Amino acid sequence: MLASRARLLDVRLLGRHQLAAVAATAIDFAVMITLVELLRVSAPAATLLGALAGGVSNFTLSRVWAFAKRHDGSLASQAWRYAMVCAGGALLNAGAMAVVLAAVATPYALVRVAVSILVSALYTYPLHTRVVFRVRT
Repeated sequence: MLASRARLLDVRLLGRHQLAAVAATAIDFAVMITLVELLRVSAPAATLLGALAGGVSNFTLSRVWAFAKRHDGSLASQAWRYAMVCAGGALLNAGAMAVVLAAVATPYALVRVAVSILVSALYTYPLHTRVVFRVRT
């Protein structure tokens, strides 16, 4: 029964994390596309700036909603850890964008979707749950 309840909580946590990530991704992509299409910023640089804008949005949603019942860390300590995870994710996203765009002629927005899914699943979510918004002891 306890294990079943723990799994249910993990599914809810993952769902909340994903909803916060979708909202933040919308902001991320809006910034990226605006910078590329209107201001003619390079796709990798715009990806970095978009990821940072999305990161601020995601931290706020994650702290006050997605992980609110799970943690008791201070704003400053979580913000510092989140900033480190976000910076790493932004660099991974921008670096992967640069590599893929140099290798294949594919629309940058499609590459960004694929790269962001991989970075989120393999890097961001695990670090949010284990480092940034740690379980209360």
